[in-house]
Amino acid sequence: MFNGQLASTDEEIEIPDITDVPAFMALLRFLYTDEIVIGPETVMTTLYAAKKYAVPILESACVGFLKQNLSPDNAFMLLMQSRLFDENVLAQMCLDTIDKSAEEALEAEGFLDIDHATLISVLERNTLQIKEINLFRSVIKWAKAECTRQNLPANLENQRKVLGKALYAIRFPLMTIEEFAVDVVESGILSDRECVNLFLHFVRNPKPAIEFPEEPRSCVRKEEVVRRFARTDLRWGYSGTSDRIRFVVDRRIYIVGFGLYGSIHGVSDYQCTIQIIHTGSSKVLATNETGFTCDGSARAFRVMFQKPVEIEPDVNYTACATLKGSDSHYGAGGSRKVVVDLVCGGKVTFHFSYAAGCNNGTSIEDGQIPELIFYT
Repeated sequence: MFNGQLASTDEEIEIPDITDVPAFMALLRFLYTDEIVIGPETVMTTLYAAKKYAVPILESACVGFLKQNLSPDNAFMLLMQSRLFDENVLAQMCLDTIDKSAEEALEAEGFLDIDHATLISVLERNTLQIKEINLFRSVIKWAKAECTRQNLPANLENQRKVLGKALYAIRFPLMTIEEFAVDVVESGILSDRECVNLFLHFVRNPKPAIEFPEEPRSCVRKEEVVRRFARTDLRWGYSGTSDRIRFVVDRRIYIVGFGLYGSIHGVSDYQCTIQIIHTGSSKVLATNETGFTCDGSARAFRVMFQKPVEIEPDVNYTACATLKGSDSHYGAGGSRKVVVDLVCGGKVTFHFSYAAGCNNGTSIEDGQIPELIFYT
């Protein structure tokens, strides 16, 4: 176990295969006292030491610590480490976390540090819950970071070089033609021939063969809509006050936007700010300043958040929309309780309640914010 010769009791002992002192001390402490001392900064090196010297109880404790502290923020870092240490159970837990919270996991710094093999293993998964266009954007960020690691200029040629097979694991056909044209074609990462072939794949029927996978990811999130009102009416005005309605759900969902009523005067533009607020703490969980164009019809027009907003069950939230524009339609005959039958099976129940204070008149019975757009 120890290498080197001891000339005297004062001479240091060289341990060439464990260079981290806290990890080695944790190993010795356990061997001599059965005490387990691990923390976020030392758990990976302690796990290495425990595996190196076949100390299964300490190894198990390290893996348990990692499982308890696994989150989307560190899932990629732990995935790469678990693959390195051949911890298959932990690796699968990391992949499950990435599947369910792909948007958040891909924004963590640890994603940019993963190796090429780990990147491909994630891109090939059918269970990633993320829009393909957002996955593409994250992959381009990884390619630029990898160029920096390899001391290469982060030009398009080198980005393709470092991506290699990973580029062909992106499922471009799952994007809309608008997403493909604006983000992918404009990025320049694909060749002219690849772009033309994919455009033909979008518009032709039968579709020509392409080099990129087109199989839908089995857990692609399906949008659902809860509708509050039975009918629409005229007219609803705006003077700078926010329309608000409170809601509670009975299962975890992710809200991606609202449906809002538009003008009663034909084609018109609106500026709006939408928010989700945690009612108990008044903390703003998400906000987006945007706009939309309506056509004068009584339907609801989609206004989306930049990222999905996680909504916990049995917690009170407030949906808030502040509009600037002409008088609009509004909803009437609202319901306090609405049950949505989900496309993928199951149900989710919404309970709506009055948001006291400045709410521009919106209530359970009538007003704005007729729809919440979400997925489970």
